Amino acid sequence: MSPTLDRPAPAYMQIAEHFRKLIKNGELREGAKLPSVVEIAQGWQVASATAAKALGQLRSEGYVQSNNQGTFVSIAHKQTTGPDRLQMLRATGNGYRPGETAEVVSAELTEADPAVAQALSLAEGSSVIRRRRIYRDDLGVVTVSTSWLPGSFADAAPELLSTEPLPKMTFGLIEERTGRRAVRRRDVVALNPAPAEIATVLGTQPETPFLTMTNLYWDQNGDPTEYAVDFLGTGRELSAEYSLG
Repeated sequence: MSPTLDRPAPAYMQIAEHFRKLIKNGELREGAKLPSVVEIAQGWQVASATAAKALGQLRSEGYVQSNNQGTFVSIAHKQTTGPDRLQMLRATGNGYRPGETAEVVSAELTEADPAVAQALSLAEGSSVIRRRRIYRDDLGVVTVSTSWLPGSFADAAPELLSTEPLPKMTFGLIEERTGRRAVRRRDVVALNPAPAEIATVLGTQPETPFLTMTNLYWDQNGDPTEYAVDFLGTGRELSAEYSLG
């Protein structure tokens, strides 16, 4: 295989990435106005077409919306998988879409099975927190989400073992109590058979294949903080849109 050069990203992609990071980190929150095309062009010393393309890239990815008043952060409408909720939490202070509710159906200490232990870099059988939530909107079940966290988190955040609403979403609570901020993740989308207890919620037979997203999060030190598996409700989909320009 021939070697390839590591070329810098096009200017519009660098500009889009700059604002994308600000949105993900919560420095630009929901409803915040972005600079205009003229302001971006002047500030970055690029052509107006390049500045416009950068904003178009953010629109295509669902981070902003534009109207005759300007371009504004708007990610609350994005599909709310775990990663989306983290972005929404940092950008808006709220990880739920309008009209969406979450019910915590279980929260307990349990033993890590082989898959969970491997994901969290723990010994098999180690104590882990398992939390299961059902997200619903006016169309029904959005997703059934099960997450596992190191059992040691229960010392700093005992609320994780309660089915009562948390004072803030899991990501924020862990960061506040332990200083461990989720900075990296891996997503895996696959079809998986729904276990009996999840199939009941989804209104189907056990072992029926469902679209799933599995997420693994790491903190700033490279240590895993959460492993989660979401079973998407019937008729739900995962989508992404990218500019190929």
